[in-house]
Amino acid sequence: MSEKNKLSLSVQYADARLADTLPRPKIRRWVQAALFAPAELTIRFVDAAEGRALNRDYREKDYATNVLTFAYSEDEEGPTQADIILCTDVLQKEAKEQKKTVEAHAAHLIVHGVLHAQGYDHLEEEEAEEMEGIEAEILEKLGFANPYAA
Repeated sequence: MSEKNKLSLSVQYADARLADTLPRPKIRRWVQAALFAPAELTIRFVDAAEGRALNRDYREKDYATNVLTFAYSEDEEGPTQADIILCTDVLQKEAKEQKKTVEAHAAHLIVHGVLHAQGYDHLEEEEAEEMEGIEAEILEKLGFANPYAA
């Protein structure tokens, strides 16, 4: 592994429903594909109650969302540091609504979260287009369809 992509990864299943479907080695592969620099990351799967509480307490939005990224890196010289929270209930519901596998949707959300951890955002249209293009490219390399294709 190159120094550029050195990764320290913790995967936590506070909500264990997807632990067998989304094992650590698979998640590590997805995270590694989205890294552009060394990183220390935690991926945590939570239920709707914990997801809602985190979204409410840190974003002042009182609902469970699919993915939350808490990026901690202040020093550009050091590794990217972040916690990436995925809400199992929302992930499963969205996958069903979008007629995707849970695996494909989880891969997308993890890649999305890892990009956020590295400073990418989608608040402005130009930023969104750039981020979506990077996500689609990474997911294609991983064998998944473009999540933004109509």
